[in-house]
Amino acid sequence: MSVLTLRLAGPLQSWGASARFTRRTTEAAPTKSGVIGMLAAAAGIERGDDERLAPLAALKFGVRIDQPGTRVRDFHTAHHGVTGKSMPLSERFYLADAVFVAALEGDRPLLGELHAALRAPVYAPFLGRRSCPPSLPVELELHDEGDLMDVLRQAPWQASAWYRRQHRGRDEIELTVLREAEGDEHQAADVLRDQPLSFAAEHRRHALRTVVSDRVRILTPRARQLPQHDPFDALDEESA
Repeated sequence: MSVLTLRLAGPLQSWGASARFTRRTTEAAPTKSGVIGMLAAAAGIERGDDERLAPLAALKFGVRIDQPGTRVRDFHTAHHGVTGKSMPLSERFYLADAVFVAALEGDRPLLGELHAALRAPVYAPFLGRRSCPPSLPVELELHDEGDLMDVLRQAPWQASAWYRRQHRGRDEIELTVLREAEGDEHQAADVLRDQPLSFAAEHRRHALRTVVSDRVRILTPRARQLPQHDPFDALDEESA
């Protein structure tokens, strides 16, 4: 299997797994539905094309929280496009200054097409809502071989420079990974309704998906720049 990694960074993000009338919340990390929707848009898949959506929805999905950000609330006003009448005041939540690394595992040909689509998208990507554009290129790397968790353990830390400075002096940082449950892990997993079945405007449909939380240790930029010293090198030189 191959793994495609994405960097999801921007001033604001919003990843809602549920919406109740005028209250629109956000999860603490990107949802599978939101990320698959972004990839489908980049590839030019129309909202009602469930046949082309299905292979994307079947990809294995995980996300690493590199910079958790801050949850903020906004009161949203709008007017009807035809009548001009005021719409109900809504309450919307966002993540400010957050950075995530999302990973999708699947067949190389499909991931290669999605990687290329992100570099020349048919529809511009956004981070959960159209009002949330990414601040950096979304595509990171296409790994021809590997396991989703191994890739998320090895991918460089993507946090902002100001956030990394808060952790200077450390060689490692522990980060949370949210991934799909496997085997008998379902009993200890959380459940989200973010498995996309259809994005058609007249009948959007999502199934339940089980999610497991893991912790991984990532080398900081400081550790990656330190010279690798082996004290036994001196003995080798002396014996030579």
